Amino acid sequence: MYTDFLIKIKNAQMTGKKMMKTRSTRMDKVIAEILQRNGFIESVEVKGRPSKRFMFLDVRAKRKIEGVRFYSKPSVHQYIGYKEIKVAKGGHGLTVLSTPKGVMTGKQAKQEKVGGELLFQVW
Repeated sequence: MYTDFLIKIKNAQMTGKKMMKTRSTRMDKVIAEILQRNGFIESVEVKGRPSKRFMFLDVRAKRKIEGVRFYSKPSVHQYIGYKEIKVAKGGHGLTVLSTPKGVMTGKQAKQEKVGGELLFQVW
């Protein structure tokens, strides 16, 4: 689940680790690529055979994850339209949504005029 994945990254950065190894899922890989594009992690590498894939993350980055707020949970899903998307922490954070066009940032969703399930914000 992506919630555990994000908390692992946050904890690895807080303890000063350079690399992190975790099981790879499609959702986690997409989220890792979004975090990499936005400067929260340095690199993402997937290794292993299809049944046992692992993701190796270089968590040293200019921006560290200081906080995470989860909106949608397995029991409660929160959906928003593209006009309702707000910036996280005054523009210093990142909002991530799951849309019909895939998982993307709030900024991308606004540009493509597509809403979806609000997953989380990081700052």
